[in-house]
Amino acid sequence: MFASFLAAFFFALNATCASHSVRGLGALRANLGRLLVALLILGLFAHTVGHGFASASLGWFLLSGLIGMGLGDLGVYSALPLLGSRLTVLMTQCLAAPIAAFGEWLWLDTRLTSLQLVWGLVILVGVAVALMPSAAHPPRVQIQPVGFLFGLLAAAGQGFGALVSRKGVTAAAAAGEHVANATFGLNAAYHRILAGVVFTALWFLVRHLLRRNPPAPVLSPAARRSSRWWLLANGLAGPVAGVGCYQWALATTPSGLVLPIAATTPLLSIPIAFWLEGDRPSRRSLVGGVIAVAGCIALTLSR
Repeated sequence: MFASFLAAFFFALNATCASHSVRGLGALRANLGRLLVALLILGLFAHTVGHGFASASLGWFLLSGLIGMGLGDLGVYSALPLLGSRLTVLMTQCLAAPIAAFGEWLWLDTRLTSLQLVWGLVILVGVAVALMPSAAHPPRVQIQPVGFLFGLLAAAGQGFGALVSRKGVTAAAAAGEHVANATFGLNAAYHRILAGVVFTALWFLVRHLLRRNPPAPVLSPAARRSSRWWLLANGLAGPVAGVGCYQWALATTPSGLVLPIAATTPLLSIPIAFWLEGDRPSRRSLVGGVIAVAGCIALTLSR
């Protein structure tokens, strides 16, 4: 559970770094750039301290990366201009957890207690209270129905990606590998990132050939240097530390418990954005945060 909280924190920190890098480089270039940064760092770690490709779980984690960091991220970036950030994050975070929990019950026979299900639901309710658009905080884009399909793709990508990761953990454990440690999590993150880089690079290439990639923003030399530092921070906080802790959490804890805690990422980003950017949170986001945090504490104590 500790690894789940760490993952949520690093993902929240990554959100602020990502917004700066996207502003400077554009969404697609920033996403591909952060994955390349992570691939270099995690690859160096995996082939020195870790076990590289020598794992019974290799194929499962590559498939998990293709689903979660390939199709899932494609769904997120496609939904954002059609639904806005609030609805996109709400769909992704609140649907991924039940998808993963139900899939893990059917496939791996992992059963959660009634109390764990209740507190997981409380966490998701808190996230919904904080993020649901309202008259006071309407979506910043005109809602288009097709965006909900992309939102569902994003949620399914995250949920099924976590489910396949859990299958990879069981395969490695059955082969006698030590899975309940951070080294295994970082090595698994490397395998997932590798598949995500291949998918994103191919998608970038296809869009380039079709002339669908938007031009990079025109920046001053100082702004360009600043965006590169934000890109590096984006890669370190999200794909390296965040995904590494996320995989560490999935190696020891059912996805139905990990994903509700990971869903608090947008709430944890609120104090970080206030600290780094002076973005003052609304009263409703604070209420939703309190509900979600209370659910996290109760979920941890219910084990």
